[in-house]
Amino acid sequence: MLEGIYETAAYMQNRELSWLKFNERVLLEANRPEMPLLERLKFISIFTSNLDEFFMIRVGSLSDSVLLGNKIVDNKTGMTAKEQLSEIYRTITPLYALVDSAYKSVIDELKNHGVELLKMTDLSSHELKTLRNHFTHSIVPILSPSIIDAKHPFPHIPNKQLHVAAILQKKKGPAFALIAVPENTERLIFLDENRFVLLEDMILHFADLAFSNYPVLEKCIIAVTRNADFDTAEELLDEDIDFRQHMKALLKKRQRMAAVRLEIVGPVSSEMLEFLCSKLSLKSAQVFACSAPPDLRFGFSMSRYFDKDKLTPLVWQTHVPAHSVASSAMSNMIKRASVKDILLSYPFESITPFLSLIRQAAEDSSVLSIKITLYRIDAQSKLAESLIYAAEKGKEIIVLMELRARFDESNNIEWANRLEEAGCRVIYGLVGYKCHSKVCLITRKEAGKLHYITQIATGNYNERTAKLYTDLSLITANQDIGRDAAAFFNNMLTDNLEGDYTHLWVAPNSFKSNVLKAIEKERQKVLRGGRGRIIIKCNSLTDKEIIEKLVEAGDTGVEISMNIRGICCLVPGLPGVTDNIQIISIVGKFLEHTRIFCFGEGADETMYISSADLMTRNTQRRVEVACPILDPEVRNTIRWMLDIMFKDDTNAWELGCDGKYSLRETVDKNAPINSQEIFTQRAAENAAKIKSGTSIFSKLKRLFGSKE
Repeated sequence: MLEGIYETAAYMQNRELSWLKFNERVLLEANRPEMPLLERLKFISIFTSNLDEFFMIRVGSLSDSVLLGNKIVDNKTGMTAKEQLSEIYRTITPLYALVDSAYKSVIDELKNHGVELLKMTDLSSHELKTLRNHFTHSIVPILSPSIIDAKHPFPHIPNKQLHVAAILQKKKGPAFALIAVPENTERLIFLDENRFVLLEDMILHFADLAFSNYPVLEKCIIAVTRNADFDTAEELLDEDIDFRQHMKALLKKRQRMAAVRLEIVGPVSSEMLEFLCSKLSLKSAQVFACSAPPDLRFGFSMSRYFDKDKLTPLVWQTHVPAHSVASSAMSNMIKRASVKDILLSYPFESITPFLSLIRQAAEDSSVLSIKITLYRIDAQSKLAESLIYAAEKGKEIIVLMELRARFDESNNIEWANRLEEAGCRVIYGLVGYKCHSKVCLITRKEAGKLHYITQIATGNYNERTAKLYTDLSLITANQDIGRDAAAFFNNMLTDNLEGDYTHLWVAPNSFKSNVLKAIEKERQKVLRGGRGRIIIKCNSLTDKEIIEKLVEAGDTGVEISMNIRGICCLVPGLPGVTDNIQIISIVGKFLEHTRIFCFGEGADETMYISSADLMTRNTQRRVEVACPILDPEVRNTIRWMLDIMFKDDTNAWELGCDGKYSLRETVDKNAPINSQEIFTQRAAENAAKIKSGTSIFSKLKRLFGSKE
């Protein structure tokens, strides 16, 4: 290790501040002029949604630490929780100005395409009269305005629900009031097919009609963000607890937790600000003024309001994942997997082959059982339906369902109930350790012997996100890996985290130690006069011990290239310290989600795909699985993908030695390298070849009655 040669702060940065830099990169996508306008609006929406979750979880956790007087400091920078919060608030303030600017730019440009999101002050007197009539007859009856005084206490404001806050003129003096913006009513109020206003703007404008007895002296729109971070581990120590009921209770608790942020749209007096802060127990640093709506979720669904002609120039062409060799019309997935490893690359290729594998396994008489880990699944999951079908066909189905997948708890509880009612055996993981691994094991009996087909992925078993996130999915009949997967499920069923595996790296027991050993192996190669090489692609890098080991290896002479999409606490390029380390971050049309770890090169290379990021929570507090890539053809495909990613000069941001990111300049303006577009094009070309081959096969089959 480094043994104190370097100051830790020189090559490490705070995870929270690094995350804010990542989210800023997401926001800056909205400024790309070549991107369709509604896609730019979506990136602004993603930014605000990300920031909401950041406040609910990360700021919520730090706030709890300050409140409880915890002396815990960031192990990479030495910052206390209070210092981190102060720096977070300082960093976020200018981001609101960027949001306002990006939002205004998109809304203004939409007007050139005949799509107008209007302010109430933009409307004609006739339009105002029409909306006033609509407000009076359709909106006022569903509002619940509240005057706050001695007889009417300050109401609970739910997390992120928009409200209009007002000061009214009463006989005895000014009084504060609130109007909740209904959440079961359309946000967009259309004046005609292309012109509309927001519901909250209309309520704000006509607030005096909701308080007909009192003049409105002041009014603004507010949104409160609440702490949503809670720990389930302690309560689960009671073995008699019903985990599903416990999670339902915690979800209700989340809605009523302490406020951590107040967003305000519109001018606000010191009296109004002081009143809201006192009632919500917030400080001025936790208040953020904005002109863009605090809730931009409508940006994700804007496209459904316009006809095709209007919509076409405003959105990307609909992405349809291509069919791979494995998903050709005559595929018997069990036979295919038994012959050769299959690699699926989402969203460039379809998830259909894996879904077909599960469906075919349900109908295959040789299949004894299907075991799978589920973390986040689609609300209309075809996979879950196939598992239910398999149970009904008499297969043993074991589902390790992680109910603690944040913000997907309700969906997972619902599916756990349905799976259990269908006859599946559902377990909920280990106390204190979320099961984040992506493993599926099909066990067959053929000629009196057990045979395994194992599927291991970098991302969730979710048909919706498989069209949006980049992930790899390996299907293999390697029996050694299958035996490891069988041991993994047996260990999970018996609460054993200490299991031994031949090929799999499993956190929290062996994943981190094996990563450290692999890094050290490359370092030793250099010390012996050879060449050391490490390539890593993952979402985040925060584990201090792994960072220190990477820095030590880089300082020895190991060449290290990393594609870290989000949080990165390692600063590269520091002369004499981290100048052998290159770090990029790709932010593009699809969310980069793949985790790949490569150590060495050529015949000496070891390659793993995994569900795990290099974060302390993944390496030490979650159940994660990394699987080796043993098939030469699959390895070549992944190596080619990595090579293209590191040549990307369209979506790649480079992390500098100052801790700042800069968008990589395009080398050849006539032939820019966009890795996501290249992968999309290659998948489409392969699909075209398959379609042609399938057509020929079908003709031969008709002529000669051939079978697969």
